[in-house]
Amino acid sequence: MANWNKQTLKLKKNHTWTAKPGCRIFVADQGAVRFDIPQDWVVIPDSDSIKFHDRQPPDDDCTLAFSYMRLPPIDWSGLPLSQLVQQIVDGDTREITFQGKMHTAERPDLEIAWTEVVFIDPVEHRQARSRICLGRGSNIQPLITFDFWEEDAARCGQVWDDVLRSLELGMKIEDPTRGHTLH
Repeated sequence: MANWNKQTLKLKKNHTWTAKPGCRIFVADQGAVRFDIPQDWVVIPDSDSIKFHDRQPPDDDCTLAFSYMRLPPIDWSGLPLSQLVQQIVDGDTREITFQGKMHTAERPDLEIAWTEVVFIDPVEHRQARSRICLGRGSNIQPLITFDFWEEDAARCGQVWDDVLRSLELGMKIEDPTRGHTLH
């Protein structure tokens, strides 16, 4: 079982943290991974990931899950993230009825690949969607998944966009009460 520690710290007056209005910042492992999540979402560590819910389970309508691994410092360009995401989809045990296109993006500090699948939830017998994303940068590889009901697609699409837009990898935050500093 993973050992997750949650800390809530009072920020210093001149801190450098900024999040989109309505969001708060999630930081893992002193800055190895950072992204924005909705301000009022519930954070629950699990045995293999950290989960973010729009409401306290079992009353939640969507779950974003995050985990990551550190990669050895080698050239990973020969192993496209889109290929790895497709392998994740191919190994999915849910009955997938549709897979959307593969999305890829590169920024100076990271690359991402993601797709969306549609499936029928076996418990509630409702159509649901799942988005699966792998990122890579600074020898950090996060896996981010997002499961939600079909009728929540517009709302959850905005959350997904905010997470991916704000995703940063490989920062080293010495003092979390100040944020990322150059000196």
